[in-house]
Amino acid sequence: MSLIHRSPAPLALTALTALALSACGTLEPQRPAPVTRIEVPPEPVAEVRSEPVLQRLAPQTLALPVNPAPNSYAHRDDARLLAQRLAERYQLDAQWASSVLAQAQVNDTVARLIMPAASPTAKNWAAYRSRFVEPIRIRAGAAFWRLNEDTLRRAEQRYGVPVDIIVGVIGVETIYGRQTGNFRILDALATLSLDFPKGRSDRSAFFQDELGQFLRLCAEQGDDPSSYLGSYAGAIGWPQFMPSSIRRFAVDFDGDGHIDLRNSVADAIGSVAHFLQRHGWVTGQPTHFAVTPPDDEAQRQTLLGPDILPSFTAAEFAQRGAQLDEPGRAHSGPLALVQLFNGEQPPSYVAGTRNFYVITRYNQSSYYALAVIELGQAVADAVKKS
Repeated sequence: MSLIHRSPAPLALTALTALALSACGTLEPQRPAPVTRIEVPPEPVAEVRSEPVLQRLAPQTLALPVNPAPNSYAHRDDARLLAQRLAERYQLDAQWASSVLAQAQVNDTVARLIMPAASPTAKNWAAYRSRFVEPIRIRAGAAFWRLNEDTLRRAEQRYGVPVDIIVGVIGVETIYGRQTGNFRILDALATLSLDFPKGRSDRSAFFQDELGQFLRLCAEQGDDPSSYLGSYAGAIGWPQFMPSSIRRFAVDFDGDGHIDLRNSVADAIGSVAHFLQRHGWVTGQPTHFAVTPPDDEAQRQTLLGPDILPSFTAAEFAQRGAQLDEPGRAHSGPLALVQLFNGEQPPSYVAGTRNFYVITRYNQSSYYALAVIELGQAVADAVKKS
């Protein structure tokens, strides 16, 4: 499979991830990082698995629809123009691309779900955690771990990402394959490409790129684009990768010559580990440490300024009045003071390491990252007890 990508890869977005609503009804916003000195190395370049120029793929067989439904994109000039642009950009057969997009239908539910909550509530880590670190996921995670332990250990050995983190990601994303989404990916991406709803920042350009990546993926794999089901945002399979992330980070971990995140648990496990490794996972490093924030408001805001981006040493934490636990004080890498709100109760804080930040490359949310970590640990504890 040719894994070719010409633009920066987005995160592995899902209906739970970058466009999803949190337990409190809102996404965790990313505050600007007003720091002048960054000690964290830049994002690593993706593994070089691309060709200098995309090879034009042979035409695929997919007939144009007969008597298409009223909400079909077969009626739309803008859809035909988009198909032509995507065919040129991704070196696809133009007639095939037009035939595929003509199969797509406007999905009003997708357009509705992509919008923010009408009445967002205050963010609440305790409520968010309760959605993911709970008995059903823990039991399912323990069964998943026991059934796939050899594959999980192999992924840990190859990519350096611990088993509990891999298990935590897949558990938060889809409850170990139970909830991978029932939206036709073709409809979802076409709707968000051509009918992105007004009332929020326009992401249609992003989804047009994902639609092109999806068409290229299907052509490379020889798959029928209409057969893919997933989230309303276009995320696919057990780990809920967007098409661009599949083409850039997914791996054939079961060795059958085909990458399949929908049906191959091994491919899903290997792909999650590879994604985190390529985003800078540091083998053997903790994800976070316990910390008491400074009492002084100005010092606390200084540490909070970079948000989840690790930017301060343990000594700088101490200089600003933050009290780390003993392992945190001994940590040699940069740290971030991470704040998690608890509704009307006082916030929770952790000192996030580079690895905590790497998990947020999957979903830009500290709430998500800590849920992944704590679910994975809860599952590990359950496996040890069984």
